[in-house]
Amino acid sequence: MQPVFDGHNDILLRLQMAPRRREAIWLTGEGRGHLDLPRMQAGGFAGGMFAIYIPSPPAPGAPDYDALMDNPPYEVELPAMIPLDVAQPIALSEAGHLLWMARASQGAFRLCGTVAEIEAARAEGVIAGVMHMEGAEAIDANLDALHSFHAMGLRSLGPVWSRPTIFGHGVPFRFPGTPDTGAGLTEAGRRLIRECNALKIVVDLSHLNEAGFNDVAAISDAPLIATHSNAHAITPSTRNLTDRQLSVIRDSGGMVGLNFATVFLREDGKRSARMGWEPVLRHLDHLITHLGEDHVGFGSDFDGAEIPEGITDVAGLPNLIAALGAHGYDEALIAKLAWGNWMSVLRRSWGA
Repeated sequence: MQPVFDGHNDILLRLQMAPRRREAIWLTGEGRGHLDLPRMQAGGFAGGMFAIYIPSPPAPGAPDYDALMDNPPYEVELPAMIPLDVAQPIALSEAGHLLWMARASQGAFRLCGTVAEIEAARAEGVIAGVMHMEGAEAIDANLDALHSFHAMGLRSLGPVWSRPTIFGHGVPFRFPGTPDTGAGLTEAGRRLIRECNALKIVVDLSHLNEAGFNDVAAISDAPLIATHSNAHAITPSTRNLTDRQLSVIRDSGGMVGLNFATVFLREDGKRSARMGWEPVLRHLDHLITHLGEDHVGFGSDFDGAEIPEGITDVAGLPNLIAALGAHGYDEALIAKLAWGNWMSVLRRSWGA
């Protein structure tokens, strides 16, 4: 079975929302969600980025966002900024869940911070987990918490989700739309990028607006990485990357992880999972054309989005691999997309 490294998932949020059930969710599975240890083992999930994410509080009178996003055009109003004193305890709790997952797995899952550790885990048949942060609400302006989370294992960070932070601005969920939606990084955001470079923490571009993307590209001395994004030329969502952005990522030696979320794959922007392989393959073909075959991988967004019915959950990864083969991708290219390209870009980013 082809091993897969995945650029983004949200299982930590599932555990955070139901901490008393976390053993059932993680160790045995409940038939819900996209990820658990048994299905990861069954699907060839050999490693990935595990996102610390702070959910927005429910908004009184908010619309049914799922229904809204299944009937384009749509625009989802951005939630308000979440203050540090609210975000930080949640982020610490989710980091704790990730550490607990390694202990509770009795050797089947391991937190890793270098490519050598990831490769060693794969050789031993152990799933490798990398701590990632989606939205930097838990990081203070002085960046002291960045060093604390780095010591806990943080190796990848997105300065924003869609909400604004003290560091910059994300894009709203809008279809159709462009990522050119507002101002770029703040001065604190520029300091954050420089410090991430110094600590060898990947800066994730996936939710940044175009001005923020341009600021990171101008500041960063590391490969530019979007852990879970798709091609705007095919699906004109604000969350997808334009061909110009893809060229900037390519020229930096960076990478894009294909997002499995249906709203970013389907040309009509709908949320429905009822779709064939054609949208997935069109995005991959486009990304490979504009980035090159050494700069594309997977960034599933498992447990954070609606996934195509052909994949359904992590146990469906072999179905995706089979579809790529049927499309004409050879074994060498599939191995790059599923594993090798992530190892190469992380080695260039982390230095080990």
